[in-house]
Amino acid sequence: MSGQLSPRLSPDQARLLSPLQLAFVGDAVHALLTRTHLIGENLKVHDMHLRATRAVNAVSQARALQRILPLLTEEEAGLVRRGRNAHPHHGAPKSASVGEYAAATGLETLLGYLYLTGQTERLLSLSPYLQAEEE
Repeated sequence: MSGQLSPRLSPDQARLLSPLQLAFVGDAVHALLTRTHLIGENLKVHDMHLRATRAVNAVSQARALQRILPLLTEEEAGLVRRGRNAHPHHGAPKSASVGEYAAATGLETLLGYLYLTGQTERLLSLSPYLQAEEE
């Protein structure tokens, strides 16, 4: 995967990664989708930063997961469960409950998997549901 901007793993290869590895990538994917969305909003950079910060945190990600759950396939829901059940070696941030942090990890796991397996169209179809409610 080294040196590639958009790696293409097979689903089997991606499933061999731990949920936390998938979530590590998924967090960056969510941030990029959010920032790309905000570029089109014609805002000042400071305002874009504030809105991105509100959207890419455990509480907002847990809410976004609730919005997309009805849209997920059985396989995608399984990935979310894997991520939600993963146990990081640190606690949840002070701003989120343990449940919110687990849900956010589940969402990030899904996003990381979709990105790493090259499912760009699926990512883009879910992207509007990932944006913070006030947008």
